[in-house]
Amino acid sequence: MSKTPQQPSVPAFPAQAVNYPQLYRQHYGHLPENWLTGIIKTVFTGFASDPDIRLAGASGGVLTRVLQYLLETGRIDAAVVARQGVPSAVEASPVLARSSDDILAAAGSVYIPVDMLSAMDSFQDGETYAMTCTPEQSAALRHLQQAGDKHARQVKYVLGPYTGTALMPEALNYYLRSNGIPRTDPLVSVKWRAGEWPGYLELITESGRVLRSPKVYYNFLIPFFITETSLLSMDFCNEFADLAVGDAWSPKFEAQGEGMSVVVTRTAEMDAIVAEMRQAGLLTLEEADPLAASDMHGHMLDFKKRGGYIRGRMRLFWGLSAPDYGYRPKQIAKSRWAVEFVISGIFLISRTGFARWCVCQIPERWLGPFFNRLRLGWKALSRPTKRKGLAAYEVVISDE
Repeated sequence: MSKTPQQPSVPAFPAQAVNYPQLYRQHYGHLPENWLTGIIKTVFTGFASDPDIRLAGASGGVLTRVLQYLLETGRIDAAVVARQGVPSAVEASPVLARSSDDILAAAGSVYIPVDMLSAMDSFQDGETYAMTCTPEQSAALRHLQQAGDKHARQVKYVLGPYTGTALMPEALNYYLRSNGIPRTDPLVSVKWRAGEWPGYLELITESGRVLRSPKVYYNFLIPFFITETSLLSMDFCNEFADLAVGDAWSPKFEAQGEGMSVVVTRTAEMDAIVAEMRQAGLLTLEEADPLAASDMHGHMLDFKKRGGYIRGRMRLFWGLSAPDYGYRPKQIAKSRWAVEFVISGIFLISRTGFARWCVCQIPERWLGPFFNRLRLGWKALSRPTKRKGLAAYEVVISDE
C-alpha cells in the first residue's frame, strides 16, 4: 500500500533555491574543487555496449543501461524514470519501472518539465529505488534526504542528465500550427530524439501525419518557450546526481554519427558499479580528462554558471523573485553582462504572445535552417566573451 511522503519544507523554485554550499557539505562532506562541474570521481566518454540500448537512448544509452543493471543485480526494487506519452501524447510523467523492458521503454530525452519527486507518493515501504532527476530535482531530493524524509531516503541512487534548457509543453502546439496541422488533428505520439544520434523530433498525429525535424532545427522553439527554471538554474552538470550523463559534443564524436556520452561518477559506490559494468562488457567507456570533457559544454556551462546568476540579478533589479543558491561567481566581466542583456532581451521579446503567433506563421522548413544558421553565427560571435575566464571560474560563498 502506497503512502504519501511526509515531506519537510522544500524551497519553492524559482522564488527560492537550495543552498548549494551547505548541501555540498552535508551530502559530500566538502565543497567541490571545480564549481563548473561539481565533485567528480571519474569522467568517461562512451556508450552502452548493446546497440539497441545505445540507439534507444538520447545519446549513448548509458543511463538506461545503468538503471537496468541496478535492477538486475538486486540493488533496487524499481527505477523512477520520466516517460513521454503518460498520461497523453503531449504530456510526460514519472513512472515506476520494475523490469528492464519498462526502463528501456522510457529511454530517450524528455524536453518538457516532469515532476519526478511526485513519484515518491507511490513508494512502497521497505523498497529501494533509483531515480532520474534534472539538476534542480537532484538537489531538492538531497535536501529532503538530509532533512530526514522517509521516502526520499528510499532513493538509493540518483542518476540524471546534463540539463541545459527545457520547453513549456505548449511549444508542441505552436510547432504543429507552424506546420499547418489543425487543432482537430491531435498528437498521438511524441519522440524528442528519435532515430540515430543526435536524433530528430518525431510527431505523429491522429490522422497519420508524421512530422520529423532534426534536433538542430527544432531548437528554434527555445527562445519562445524556454522555462523559467532553465533561465535561473546555475546547475548544468547535475551536481548532486551519483551518475551524471551528457551528450559528448566534439567534432571527433559528431563525425562518427553514433550516440556518445560524457559520463561522470560522483561517488565511490557509483564509480565501482560503473567499473563492474565495464568489466562485464556492458558499457564501452574510456576515461577522459575532466577539463577536456567540460570544454565540450563550455557554452552551456557559461549559460548556467554566469548567465543564470546575471538573469537572477536582473529579476531582483525589477522587483521580481530570484533564487539564491548560497554562492555567486567571483568575477564577471562587463562584456559578459552586456552579452546577457542581449540574450535576455531576445528571450523577453520571444516569449510574448505576439512573437509566438508570428513564429507560427513561418513554416518550420524555413525557420529551422534559418535559426540554425543564426544560432551558429551567434555562438561564433559570442564565444570569445562567453568562454573568457570560464576555465578559471571561482565563486564567493554567501555565508563565509
